[in-house]
Amino acid sequence: MIKIITIVFLFAANINNVFAQPKGMGNNDPDAKKILDAVSAKFKTFKGVEAKFSLKIENNAGKNLGTKTGIVYMKGTKYHVSVTGQEIFCDGANISTYDKSANEVTITKVDPTANSLTPQKIFTNFYDKDFLYKLNGETTVGGKKIQELELTPIDKSKPFFKVLVYVDKATQTISSTKVFEKAGNKYTYSVASMNTATPVSDAQFVFDAKKYPGAEVVDLR
Repeated sequence: MIKIITIVFLFAANINNVFAQPKGMGNNDPDAKKILDAVSAKFKTFKGVEAKFSLKIENNAGKNLGTKTGIVYMKGTKYHVSVTGQEIFCDGANISTYDKSANEVTITKVDPTANSLTPQKIFTNFYDKDFLYKLNGETTVGGKKIQELELTPIDKSKPFFKVLVYVDKATQTISSTKVFEKAGNKYTYSVASMNTATPVSDAQFVFDAKKYPGAEVVDLR
């Protein structure tokens, strides 16, 4: 999930402008809309979320370039992402990105207008005015009915040309997403488990310098 957060995550979101498509760009699939609406509504009922995920990177030939695992905590507009060598804390106002190898943390302000997607939006507002989307169909994976949705960015200058979103039909939650870059690489983000009942403390979203002795702080606010 780190690459998506730091580069473009998936796409910018504005829930108030959902379905406001520019003229001449085509129409969205109403069946896909129903699924995405249901997923978004379901996720917004969760007061706190702890999700374990994996990131698989493949090149254009399908060769596995590496796999990482991590965990993300979410609560409202706050999040904490942890993967090998890196952690990202967001308390709703500031984002602290810690690089373990450099023992350095970079702090920036949250920019609501930035062309980026927070972890929450990948589970909710991933179908805004910047995308066209359709339902490709259903399949069965591990005994579960999975719905595949295809999202295409309207802005062709994006570094990716397609995103596949896989939704568990029974639970109305995202099981995985696959991002196709123009450069040829593919990034698959899979949710291994999601706990929506565990209380998440606000302290989870704040970088605590005491827990990272000697860390250099680069404050760009």
